[in-house]
Amino acid sequence: MAFNVGDSVMVLDEDLAGTITEIRGRTIIIETTDGFLMSFSKTELVKNKSDSDLKRQLFTNTSAKSVISEKQASFKPNQKRIKTKERFEATMEIDLHINQLVKHSKGMSNHDMLTLQMDTAKRQLEFAIKKRIPKIVFIHGVGEGVLKVELEYLFGRYGVKFYDADYQKYGSGATEVYIYQNPKN
Repeated sequence: MAFNVGDSVMVLDEDLAGTITEIRGRTIIIETTDGFLMSFSKTELVKNKSDSDLKRQLFTNTSAKSVISEKQASFKPNQKRIKTKERFEATMEIDLHINQLVKHSKGMSNHDMLTLQMDTAKRQLEFAIKKRIPKIVFIHGVGEGVLKVELEYLFGRYGVKFYDADYQKYGSGATEVYIYQNPKN
C-alpha cells in the first residue's frame, strides 16, 4: 500500500488515527487526532477511507485477490510463533541442588558436586531433545554462579535458546531452556 504525506491513516491493533506528516523509508510519522507526533512502520498502518470508498471496494473481486496476495507475500514460513497456550504449558523441571541428587553430600568435593550436577543436566537435556520436550527449567540456585555459568556453556554447545526463568515462580536461581525442533513426520 502506497502512503503519501497528508493521507489519513489508522494504526492496526491500536485505537489511533491521524494524518501522515513525514515518510522516512519504511517509517511513517503521523500526527494523531490528539496532536501527538508518533512513528510507525508501514506495516502497522492502513489508509482511512470514506464510507463510499469502502462499499465500492468491498464488492470488487480484485480487492479480495489483492488482500490475499498481500497476506501471502507477508507470510514468512520460517517464522516460529509461540502461542500463549504453549508459553504457559507444563514444563519439565530439573532441580540441580546437590541435596536433590544425592542423599548425603558429605565427603564430596566442590568439583565432584559440580561434575554430578553437570552430568545430570546434560543427561536431562539429551532426554528432552530425544523425547521432543520443548521447554525445560533447570533450577540451579543462586550461590556464587559457577553452576549457572557452566550450564550456559552447556546450552551454548547444544545450540538451544535459554533465558532466566519466571522470577515470580523460581526467583533468580533458575534458567528456562527452549528446544526448537522440526515436528515429527
